[in-house]
Amino acid sequence: MSSSPNGLVCFTNCLLPREDGSLVEKDLWIDERRGVILDAQKTFYLRRERPEKTIDLGGNILSPGYIDIQINGGFGFDFSVYEGNDQAYRDGLKLVAERIIETGVTAFVPTIITQEKPLYPKLLRLLRPWSPPAAAHLLGWHAEGPFLHLAKRGAHPPPLIASAPGGFNSFESTYGSENMAETEDWLMAGDIGQDTVGVRIITGAPEVEGVMEAISKASKRGICFNIGHSICSTDVATAAVRNGARCITHLFNAMPQLHHRDPSIIGLLGASPYTSSAPASDFAPLPSSHTKSVSSSWTTQKTPYASEAFDEIHTPPETPVKRNIKYSSSLGQSPFERPFYEIIVDGIHSHPNSVRLAYSAHPDGCILITDAMRILDPHLQDGIHAWRDGRRFVKEGDKLYLEGTTTLAGSVVTLDKCVRNFVQFTGCSLGEAIKCATLNPAKCLGIENKKGSLRAGADADLVVLDRRGKVLSTWVKGKKIWESN
Repeated sequence: MSSSPNGLVCFTNCLLPREDGSLVEKDLWIDERRGVILDAQKTFYLRRERPEKTIDLGGNILSPGYIDIQINGGFGFDFSVYEGNDQAYRDGLKLVAERIIETGVTAFVPTIITQEKPLYPKLLRLLRPWSPPAAAHLLGWHAEGPFLHLAKRGAHPPPLIASAPGGFNSFESTYGSENMAETEDWLMAGDIGQDTVGVRIITGAPEVEGVMEAISKASKRGICFNIGHSICSTDVATAAVRNGARCITHLFNAMPQLHHRDPSIIGLLGASPYTSSAPASDFAPLPSSHTKSVSSSWTTQKTPYASEAFDEIHTPPETPVKRNIKYSSSLGQSPFERPFYEIIVDGIHSHPNSVRLAYSAHPDGCILITDAMRILDPHLQDGIHAWRDGRRFVKEGDKLYLEGTTTLAGSVVTLDKCVRNFVQFTGCSLGEAIKCATLNPAKCLGIENKKGSLRAGADADLVVLDRRGKVLSTWVKGKKIWESN
């Protein structure tokens, strides 16, 4: 496609998603040279010129590019597997970034599950922000573990689950201090480079020793702390949010199920602005000995799921672990802000009714994720495929089974399909579903002025959708890099 002589491009005859979830018929101007979205009125009055290139989108939707903040791999590459070759690992990252654009994703956060401690500094160094040419942006890393509760470990290896007796110092010791942000200023920077610190998200269980203390320090450095793989009570979860926790990792999975007397982590979606909680200093964490012994009767049982998020069959939906917490009046406290929450909308990890319940309770906090594994590939045919450790899996639509069993190995749903499923499951509009894959994840990461929105000055990372949510073309920094046949 030819470029505009003056660098200005106007998209016309299109619907733009607004930040309230509605769609409006409106033109959008971009500067394709700088790769940014423009304020059309200000640009015209300041530059005294109009776009010399106009693109008619035929009444389709022009959306911000999708953002996936939890993805474990795809297209044959696993972010958690490092085989000693830096270049091979970088090539794998580049492959995922190049291929994922056909699903409408223009930015993602590579997620690694619990690793051996010596491997973290190397992996996280390689996962620093990166924008390969004609590909999606890698925004930095999401470390899911090792500070999790053993009873809700999912597919995380039990011997590597750890407590954090040194608080945030334990986080730095594990991940490498060079990979941790010093202040939150890095979030305010302009274009991120390969030398930018990579930490974006850390998932941990707030009831585990040292984690509650670490939450406060992490949040003050601009790190998004997620509550996940946890058996904490509602009171502990509330205290964690008061302490700076910002999001819930894959809601409904790897956590106690909803109980009317103590709804645990899920209950945060229904919290009142006047919710009170104990100060962090009144919180008594579970010692590491307890976190390892409380589930000892389950650890030797073979889980029926190979997916990182599944664990509910042999890990009962027990009443959350309670601690002795002093209740205090909410008067004088700032209003309680409910956290964001991730949800996998494949119809497998969460029932459609559960998805609708969550969204009805807290629509502004909803973030769609894939939690995809290395076998993610929208072109993968149904049938038997090689997996790992000599095992094979059977693909049936979005479901994966280990060969010869009924054991679920997760799903291979793409984020664009999650958006379409979300409309079907909740009855929301397509514009509202788009918001859950664009603006909401960007707000969670504090980057909504650069990603996930159509604000003036934001990166021109765009996806063109038909009225049913099918991806027609993907644009990164103002350049079209993929188009459907």
